[in-house]
Amino acid sequence: MAKVPPDPQSTALRRRALQRVAIDGVPAAVGDSNAHRLLHELQVHQIELALQNDELRLTQAETQLALQRYADLYDFAPFGDLTLDVNGGILRANQTLAALLGTERDTLLGRRFVDVVHAESHSAFALALHRVLAGQGRQTVEIALAAGPSSRDPLYARLELTRDTVGAFARAVVIDITEARRLQTELDGYRASLEGLVDRRTHELHLARNAAEAANRAKTTFLATMSHEIRTPMNAIIGMTNLLKRDAPTPKQLERLEITSVAARHLLSVINDVLDLSKIEAGKLVLHETDFALAHLLTGVEQQMAERVAKAGLQFSVVVDALPAFLHGDATRLAQMLLNYLSNAVSFTQHGTIALVGSVLEQTASDVLVKFEVHDTGIGLSPDQMAGLFNTFQQADDATRQHHGGTGLGLAINRHLAEAMGGQVGVHSTLGQGSCFWITARLGRIGAGMVPAGVPGLVDDAAILQARHAGCRVLVVEDEPVNRLVATEFLRPVGLVVDEAENGALALQMCRHHTYDLVLMDVQMPVMDGIAATQAIRQLPAYAEVPILAMTANAFSEDRRACIAAGMNGHVAKPVDPAGLYAKLRKWLDIAERGRPRQ
Repeated sequence: MAKVPPDPQSTALRRRALQRVAIDGVPAAVGDSNAHRLLHELQVHQIELALQNDELRLTQAETQLALQRYADLYDFAPFGDLTLDVNGGILRANQTLAALLGTERDTLLGRRFVDVVHAESHSAFALALHRVLAGQGRQTVEIALAAGPSSRDPLYARLELTRDTVGAFARAVVIDITEARRLQTELDGYRASLEGLVDRRTHELHLARNAAEAANRAKTTFLATMSHEIRTPMNAIIGMTNLLKRDAPTPKQLERLEITSVAARHLLSVINDVLDLSKIEAGKLVLHETDFALAHLLTGVEQQMAERVAKAGLQFSVVVDALPAFLHGDATRLAQMLLNYLSNAVSFTQHGTIALVGSVLEQTASDVLVKFEVHDTGIGLSPDQMAGLFNTFQQADDATRQHHGGTGLGLAINRHLAEAMGGQVGVHSTLGQGSCFWITARLGRIGAGMVPAGVPGLVDDAAILQARHAGCRVLVVEDEPVNRLVATEFLRPVGLVVDEAENGALALQMCRHHTYDLVLMDVQMPVMDGIAATQAIRQLPAYAEVPILAMTANAFSEDRRACIAAGMNGHVAKPVDPAGLYAKLRKWLDIAERGRPRQ
């Protein structure tokens, strides 16, 4: 028979009993006497029983403490806890649930849990309980609870149901989500309010944008209309002045004509500045780049400044030897920037000199960064006066504006034009010692030894026009009698035969009966405007390739695009510059001549 090992706990108790007997002074064995041995064993057994009773009491106390701790944890858990039978009756509930519902725990036991659920959540609770008891796993549902008779608002809880592993019971954990739901509702309200506010602001911004766009369109339309209305009589004034100066007037008459011409050019300059600024602000500034001869550009600049410089008693010099002879870019805008600087220098220089100096800062195989400086010996500027000098409508101060005049637009326009050309503007000045205004621009290079064809200023366009195309028939379509006269007086001296039409409808009728070599077409006219007339003329068999040039005071790029879209070939702006007019007439009559079939 196998020997059963002694129980470790019994062995420990016996050892402790033997120790107790030794402590009490009873010998472990007294000779061979059986009585003494039995007495010893009895004493050990009694001590063992006493020790076992002590251990049992200790275990019971520890168990009771653990049960109390569990009860406390159960009752005062941060969530409600209950056990339900198959009918939803409450078999057990903790104190947290009772406090949540505003009642005593004893009143809950035996009741159906559905009795403390708001009617709106009955069906959701019943379905979740049925699924749990049917073995479909954990179920989570949000329900509304009744919080006692003193509460008006329901409590909201998240109910997590699981099936008890022993018997057909359901264990439920109840988590209060009332505050979270309130915060979520409040947040949803804020979100809805914010969305509504955003929608309103978006709608307001949409309306404001539409209003701004409408205002911008109205401004553009107004400026275009005013441009046309001002440039049309300006064309007559400048044109008639040029014609009178050509007719050998007396010295006195010539002097008065020169005064008229200067005043007209000044007015035209102001108009151009205002229109340029409007284009810049609207983001519609477009550069028109062509090949040009620098010498021709500078000659034009000198001619326009000669009278003012001479009248002011100043010395004027131009030093541009370091610059290429031929460049590619917007020559008109470059000349405008130089004239703005030179006009500014003449206005603020009472005596001394003005110098235009050109240099090359950088160059590559395809382009060159040029710098132009305008030096003067004028009144100069202080550091405070130079700050913001290139902003719109900005001048040094009110006293300067009153004494020297000016709109304050030229420097601001120079800044925008220079930036459009890949350059910058700036000024160096000392009060009382003069100023140096500078500008840079990146322009295209033309290969060494190459003279580009069609560069203005290299040929006498009027002479070539007369030599090649004398006798060509031109139709001038213009509703203003004075402007028709000016155009006719420009064309006939170079040998062109001119017919006149005062509106588009009459021009269309004349084109049906005559074949013209070129048509100069105004845009804004009564009866039929130039756009409609051009579209109708292009439908005539003989006019598919005949050059039609817009000769109009409409100066915006949209107007030019509309002219091209209607079938026109080019654009001549009013007031008409005779040299520019002759250059374009020669160009398009040459093209028409090359495209005309030989007889």
